[in-house]
Amino acid sequence: MKTTRIIAVLAAALAAFSVQAAEKLSVAATAVPHAEILEFIKPDLEDQGVELNIKVFTDYVQPNTQVAQSRMDANFFQHQPYLESFNEGKGTSLVSVVGVHVEPFGAYSSKIESLDELEDGSTVAIPNDPTNGGRALLLLQKAGLIKLKDDSKITATPRDIAENPRNLEFYELEAATLPRILDQVALAMINTNYALEAGLNPTEDALIIEGSESPYVNILVAREDNKDSEAMQKLADALTSEKVREFIEEEYEGAVVPAF
Repeated sequence: MKTTRIIAVLAAALAAFSVQAAEKLSVAATAVPHAEILEFIKPDLEDQGVELNIKVFTDYVQPNTQVAQSRMDANFFQHQPYLESFNEGKGTSLVSVVGVHVEPFGAYSSKIESLDELEDGSTVAIPNDPTNGGRALLLLQKAGLIKLKDDSKITATPRDIAENPRNLEFYELEAATLPRILDQVALAMINTNYALEAGLNPTEDALIIEGSESPYVNILVAREDNKDSEAMQKLADALTSEKVREFIEEEYEGAVVPAF
């Protein structure tokens, strides 16, 4: 009986130690699909001794700023071209830990049902950050609506348009606001995460959309001083697990595509 009590006490002590030893990891993310994917793997990480704290942001600046200032450990919302542009513009040195998925970028409209209906002088809204704005213009070029001076420049702006046969009028706006002004423009170029948040189905509602070969893989991002930590590597492994692949494929039905 005494031995049984001793074993019970030791087991309780070990359990308490395990709870205390759990490493906390804070991750900044946009709501869909990033935070949803993180919530999905949260229980698995907890089993591995990592307590995941997910904080949702609605913009593309604060998640990087928070990590750079060590207020958050990592973020999950962006692709490599955007990260490189941010680092260059802000003087930060954030790094990619692992690539997770692609969110095919698309063109949406509440006024027309095909690009053939796009009238001369129509208004087109694109993201105002360099990489996503350029990404939008490259997609419009692929669709034959415009021609850029440099047809491979990923940071192109409307000033880089060489040919605009339909005299399209471009508005550069914060990416998160584009779904909300859909009824005010003829066409809006929207990131998939914001399209999903707005109830749009990229595979059904987009008039044009990137293919799965898109180079804009969404990545887990951290600092140089913590990218190789045990907790970060556990998070990276969880994000690129077969379990997450199946979750992405079933949950988003092609609107989000695994990149591993």
